[in-house]
Amino acid sequence: MKPHLFFFLFLTGLSSLVAQNTFPDFLTGTWKQDGKNYYEHWDKLYEGQLRGFSYFYDNDKMKVSEYLTIKKMNEAVFYGAAVIGQNNGVEVLFQLHLENNTYIFSNPKHDFPKFISYTPTSPKNMTVVVSDGGQKSMTLFFTKMEPHQTVTDSTVQNPQYDVLLAQKLKADPYGMKGYSLVMLKTGPNKSEDKAFVNQCFADHLKNIKKLVAEGQLIVAGPLGKNDKTYRGIFILHETDETKVKTLLQTDAAIKEGLLDYEILPWYGSAALPEYLPFSEKVWKLSF
Repeated sequence: MKPHLFFFLFLTGLSSLVAQNTFPDFLTGTWKQDGKNYYEHWDKLYEGQLRGFSYFYDNDKMKVSEYLTIKKMNEAVFYGAAVIGQNNGVEVLFQLHLENNTYIFSNPKHDFPKFISYTPTSPKNMTVVVSDGGQKSMTLFFTKMEPHQTVTDSTVQNPQYDVLLAQKLKADPYGMKGYSLVMLKTGPNKSEDKAFVNQCFADHLKNIKKLVAEGQLIVAGPLGKNDKTYRGIFILHETDETKVKTLLQTDAAIKEGLLDYEILPWYGSAALPEYLPFSEKVWKLSF
């Protein structure tokens, strides 16, 4: 029997001891690896999204090893892992494939692991298998801790620290995260066709609202007159420059060359997007 076939048969053959659900809400809470000083903690932020982290203790100090997410995107469910000190902190995604009572997250293009599975074996126990689909695999057993057993994070210095909010906003330990700052400037197209220019900038404003609604754009606004031909700024969640350029091409004014841009990495407060709900309550007139 081929190793990868054995792996999947092993997963699908495990007992189904809890009711099956298409989303692994059972993970919510703190889990301790049996016989090890290793933990996973998961919080349910809202329907269809869990956020968690793995950690261990070193001299009574909590040390986070990776940040985790499980979230619905369109009709699929993805598991994301951002390992501290690896891959520049970029999240690696694994797509869910449900086999009986086992939640298998797979990414065949990843080196290791290619598969991460979670199987609840009782309300307070689960088995986790990490594998390359072949010879290399690890089987881990976890027990769910009671709420009073959960150890307080000894690294927290801020008495107002909200762990759920920090996780939701993908904040680092300093409450910060990376963004892309886009400096919009006058483009090479000097068209004097007023109808064309007006239409492009009307579409530019519509696209700003669209990007905000999609959760891509956080800040947008014009700049005062200056000697650098700068016209305005965008602050975007996306930090990959290639993906930022793709997003910017959805803007008619940029696509037609009426506006040009510079992209700069920016490090700012992870709480910045929290102003957006209030921004809808303070305007009387729409552009």
